[in-house]
This record gives sequence, structure tokens and C-alpha cells, in this order.
Amino acid sequence: MVTNFLRPNNLSQKVLRVIFSIYLGVSCLVTSLQFLTEYVKTQGSIQSELEQLEQTVNAPIATSLWQYNQKQLDALVAGLLKMPIIVGVDIFDKNGESIVSKRSYSETSVPLSLFDKKSDLNWVLNEQEITLGSLTLYSSSEVVLDRVLFGFALIAITAIIKLTVLFWLFVWAFDRFLATPLKNLMSQVDDVQRSQNFSKRINLSITENNEVSKLQDHMNNMLSAMEAGHKQLLEDEQAKRNWLEDAVAKRTEELQILNEKLKDLAANDSLTGALNRGNFFETAQNLLRTLQAQRSPASFILMDLDHFKTVNDTHGHFVGDKVLMHFAHTVQSFLREQDILGRLGGEEFAIFLPDTGIEDAGHLADKLRQAITKASLDVDGKTITYTVSFGVTVSEAKDNSIDALFKRADLKLYGAKDKGRDRVER
Repeated sequence: MVTNFLRPNNLSQKVLRVIFSIYLGVSCLVTSLQFLTEYVKTQGSIQSELEQLEQTVNAPIATSLWQYNQKQLDALVAGLLKMPIIVGVDIFDKNGESIVSKRSYSETSVPLSLFDKKSDLNWVLNEQEITLGSLTLYSSSEVVLDRVLFGFALIAITAIIKLTVLFWLFVWAFDRFLATPLKNLMSQVDDVQRSQNFSKRINLSITENNEVSKLQDHMNNMLSAMEAGHKQLLEDEQAKRNWLEDAVAKRTEELQILNEKLKDLAANDSLTGALNRGNFFETAQNLLRTLQAQRSPASFILMDLDHFKTVNDTHGHFVGDKVLMHFAHTVQSFLREQDILGRLGGEEFAIFLPDTGIEDAGHLADKLRQAITKASLDVDGKTITYTVSFGVTVSEAKDNSIDALFKRADLKLYGAKDKGRDRVER
């Protein structure tokens, strides 16, 4: 129960924790105020006792000072230090020099706070008052705490007893009137959910007309509505099933046509019309396998638009898309029917050239580079020019995968980039 109170996992326990926490906080605050009030009251009482004591011992100490009787003075001070409220005595002469300074505590156990009563020591001679010095009596917070400790202990014990009793009363009340009915309610709702029998009704055996009983009534009304809705749903479902069987037959042919169109769309890049990366590599791999069996060459051109990020950052992504479309259209105009163009991602494109050696592939790449360099694109009144870097490679007898051609072309492309861009490396 204590663990559930500290880490509540349901509403009733959370409500219990909030109420009890508020009560605990208020009780601690009230108890603290009581203790503080008692402390201040006791300190004032000790101040009054210090004042009365000062009035009592002022004359004897003044007499001892007048007569220079140090033994009497020491005896008076020792007697004062034995009194429960005195922790220190200071006696100074008229020049402020210390005559006696004694404490009942050691230097290693100084009280938290000290308060004092100071008075002048005077002697009357021939009706003339003579100032002999001053007397200071000290008391401390420990004296006050010693007096209030017993009363405060009673207050604390009483508060603890009240808190303990009230905590278990709260626990019992919440469990009896809230937690148990709610658990019973959730259990019966789970039974209805598991059985899917909406004809069942919630019965908590509550005779009082309270919020839980009203919740029970609302749940039963909801179950009645669900039962009626379920019956209607079954009827509607049967009618819809018959209609769907007819509709599905009619739609099957249309879906087959749409699926064919979707296959075409999935194979191509939606922006440039070039094959997408996956379809490009799959098609190129099949062609390479056939060409290798026929001992025919194949070339691979990898292309990357130079500083394309600058185009996007300067002119915006709309202009960047127009540049990509222009580039793909330009490349496509130079290709044969059997050549394939793919967009590998971003501004990176590739061409697979069946039955093409390195010389012809390099010549095609150079023509593409010159065409792009000379071209300009007008978009929204802006004239855009750009360049492209090329990496060209040709298949070898050992190449069984298109990835091998791609890696070699990628190294060539990086070489073109390192040498200043707008060039062909093969």
C-alpha cells in the first residue's frame, strides 16, 4: 500500500496521494509555526529573566568592583554560570577593558546564536553616581531549545499519530468507496470486451446514488446502444458485402490496368523521366550479363552536376528542379534507343552504353559536356548556366556485377572533380 501511495498507478491512489500530501504539508507548516511561536515566546521569557537577574546581581558586582574584591567577583560570576539560563558573563571596567570574561561552553561547541542583556555598573558616593564599568549576561539558543524541546516533542508525536491514523483512514475510505468499485467496474468491462457479448450489463451492487453508480448507468446505456448498433452493423455489413462482391468484379479489370501504369511510374524518376536508381542498376545488370556472355563491350558514364547546391541555395529548389529536367532532356537527346539513362540520386546521373568501347563512350561524354557548357536555361527571367563532370569506364572480362563499373566510374568522377570540374575523366 505504501509503494502504491508513493508510485500511484490509478486515479484513486493519485487522489489519495494529493489529498494526503496537502494535509501533510499543512500539518508540517502548522507544526513548524507552533514550534517557532513557542521558541520566540520562550526566548522572550528568558530575556525577561536575564533582565531580572541583572537587576539582582548588578549591585553586588558593583560593590565588588568598588572594593576591588576579586574573590567575591569570581564567586558571583561562577554562581551566575551555574544558573540554567546563563552561558556567559562579561565584566568591563569604565575604560572598556575586560575584568572578567567567562563562558560555560568550550570554543569547539559554540551555540548557534547568543543573545544578551547589558547594563552599566554604577556606585553612588556622596549622592554622586560614579560609573565603574558594564555587565553583560549571555544566554543562547540551546537554552531556549532545552525549554521548548519537551513541548515540541509532544507536538511532533501528536502530529505523527494524527498523520498515521488519518493516512490509514484515507486508505480505507478510498479503497472502500472508490478503488474497489472502480476495479470491479473495469473487471466487468474487460469481461464484456473479451466475450464481445454486448447484451451483458454492469452490476456493481451499489445502493447509494453517487458518481460511481451513475457511471455504471452510463456504461449500461452505452452497452445497450452498442448492442443495437452491432445488430444494425451486421445487417448493413451483409448488404455491403453483396454490393462489394459486384463492385470488386467490376474494379478488378480497372485495377489491373492501373497496376501496369504504376509499375511504369515506379520504374522512372518522377522529375526527370530517367530510370530510378534501383531500376537502372537492375536493367544495366541484366544487359551486362548478356553482353559478357556475347563478349561484347559495355561502357558506364557517371555524371554529377557541378556546384548544384549553389544553384539551389542561390535560386531556389524550383530552379534546381528545372536544371535537372533540362540536363536529363539534353542527355536523352544524345542517346541511342538501346542506351539507358538513370538518376542515381540528387544531381548524380549514369548512362549504360551496350556494345560501346571506351573511345566512343569518352567521345559521347565530351559532346555532352560541351553541349551542357554552352547551354543556358531561362527560368522566371533568370539565365542559368551550369557544368557537369564525367567519369567514364568500360567493362572488363572479369566484371560480373554492374557495381564494379560503377565503382571505377565513381573514382574517375572524383578525379574530374579534383582537377577543376567541367571535364571528362576515363
